[in-house]
Amino acid sequence: MQQVLEFDPILIQRYDISGPRYTSYPTAVQFTESFTADDYRRIAQDSSADPEKPLSLYFHIPFCDTVCFYCGCNKVITKNRAHTIPYLNALYREIAIQGALYPKSRPVTQLHWGGGTPTFISHEQMTELMQQTREHFNLLEDDSGEYSIEVDPREASAETIALLRKLGFNRLSMGVQDFDPDVQRAVNRIQTEEETREIMDAARSQGFKSVSLDLIYGLPHQSVESFGKTLDRVIDMAPDRFSVFNYAHLPELFKMQRRIHAVDLPLPEEKLRILGMTIERLHEAGYIYIGMDHFARPDDELAIAQREGSLYRNFQGYSTRANCDLVAMGATSISRVGPSYSQNVKEVDQYESILETDHLPVLRGIELNEDDLIRQDIISRLMCHFSLDIQALSSTHQIDFGHYFKKEIQQLERFADDGLIEMDMQHLNVLPRGRLLIRNLCMVFDRYLTQQSSQKFSKVI
Repeated sequence: MQQVLEFDPILIQRYDISGPRYTSYPTAVQFTESFTADDYRRIAQDSSADPEKPLSLYFHIPFCDTVCFYCGCNKVITKNRAHTIPYLNALYREIAIQGALYPKSRPVTQLHWGGGTPTFISHEQMTELMQQTREHFNLLEDDSGEYSIEVDPREASAETIALLRKLGFNRLSMGVQDFDPDVQRAVNRIQTEEETREIMDAARSQGFKSVSLDLIYGLPHQSVESFGKTLDRVIDMAPDRFSVFNYAHLPELFKMQRRIHAVDLPLPEEKLRILGMTIERLHEAGYIYIGMDHFARPDDELAIAQREGSLYRNFQGYSTRANCDLVAMGATSISRVGPSYSQNVKEVDQYESILETDHLPVLRGIELNEDDLIRQDIISRLMCHFSLDIQALSSTHQIDFGHYFKKEIQQLERFADDGLIEMDMQHLNVLPRGRLLIRNLCMVFDRYLTQQSSQKFSKVI
């Protein structure tokens, strides 16, 4: 079903509080160092009781040539390409260790390279990384998997795109953020429309199945008028998907954001108008709302997965493969295997030194209890499908929903009164005017929020 939106600025301002993005539940705030590599190994072994269960692989490439001031990702800023050599050697060791934990019969139906800038590494290193992966995991050879990569057009060429396609990638995403020169200078990301179009054209000529463009609203010097001009140019490129992210200005957490002057940021009212205009323009251009910050063409696999009820959300955003164990490798990467999450150490030097001893670089994690699994299921269904079949959920988890969530049902009355949801004891449906506020709704079911009042989260809009 196409996800219709109703943009109500007054209602959005009323609900625009800070909260998790729910790329996981429990969120990473709940991960602890009491969860160890031994716990991960045990759960991986249990998960492999089904030798045909598919895998999803994620590889973190943290290097960037220059820093984008808005970025909150784990990254290493360097112009010295030699720094990639010890890191990749450590990554190859982790691939071998991880590969030994899972039967080779388990097919890799999803693979993703993220960063940082994955296209920072050389063509030879890209080839070697894929060869190492193929040696230890069961990669698909028929192009039926969802194999994607984040591409920086400033760090890629038509030859790069041809090589990536040859290596097995069939989907890519590109950062644009904004084409306005004043905005680009303010955030230290100078990227021309011509560079972006070259990669877009190359991806199409090489037969990539899906191309996504990333935009950010709320950056310095942006206005409805200026961002509208960027929208004209990116809509003309006709990507399959858009991700339109809200810039969260948290300089106390991300040092580089201190280079962005708060006085240059658009006022909250203007930022909200930019979002409203963007939603309207993308709708007019034929894109449908998937959820959170994602829009896609109706024939894109994200939209199809949503219609078929198989959409899923993880640390890379929305995904079409809900039944995979996610094995994430590289510094700071987060795996989801069985009823657990685990995160690798964050510092590159520490990551490399641990792998030199042939140990898994697990820093922290969490093994989910029954309550976590129930709430995770609810939050996932709401984030992906804007609806909850209460009877089916109760049957799956063997609970009396009305009794189990008595307090939460009382809290939901406000959402119903404001026209955000409709609910009876059989179904909960998020209405068009509530879909932009889906994080608020999920927060009702998050039992950890009251324990983390000091935690910094981005605004929901």
